[in-house]
Amino acid sequence: MYLKLLIKTTKSIDYYTLKAIKLGLRSRAWFKLDDIQKADNILKPGMTVVELGSNPGGWSEYVLDKIGKQGSIIACDILPMDNLKGVYFIQGNCFDIATLEKIYLKTKDSKADVVISDMSPAITGIPSIDIPKTIELIKIALKIGLTILKPGGSLLVKAFQGERIANIYNKLRTIFNKVNIRTPKASHIFSREAYIVAKEIGL
Repeated sequence: MYLKLLIKTTKSIDYYTLKAIKLGLRSRAWFKLDDIQKADNILKPGMTVVELGSNPGGWSEYVLDKIGKQGSIIACDILPMDNLKGVYFIQGNCFDIATLEKIYLKTKDSKADVVISDMSPAITGIPSIDIPKTIELIKIALKIGLTILKPGGSLLVKAFQGERIANIYNKLRTIFNKVNIRTPKASHIFSREAYIVAKEIGL
């Protein structure tokens, strides 16, 4: 539904969007996570995954395939998301205490193996505005990760290339054993988008 609407409202459709439509996927973001998974293998059968910024559900679809029926996924977004079988969805703002409590309650008995975040601010194209907002989203994802991740768990967050992101990278290196920056092939060609993959918390 989301991608079909995009075709009607966008003059130029890129390769990955067309591919996602052909495969019946919710979002071209599916391919970004696929690139990261192939490089870092953060998703495995039976895992519990918490996804932040899940709308429209492209990553959720991918995660479901990788963790299988024995795994579980809790997805959260400030926007509504069409129902996806196997996904427990929480609509809310991750900066609101009520939303955080719902996430924490859902992972109380079985902590998360992985926290993934594709959260992004409304992009203005002005780095001095966009990067600080992105960093705040990374910080809330890290806060959630520190609360709910199992020892050895992983965190994946969206970032944008720049000096201040390097500071976040260095901070994550003090918390996680392995930290890498990935630029998926499926990211838009002129985008400064990157992802930070932090593995093995507390080891």
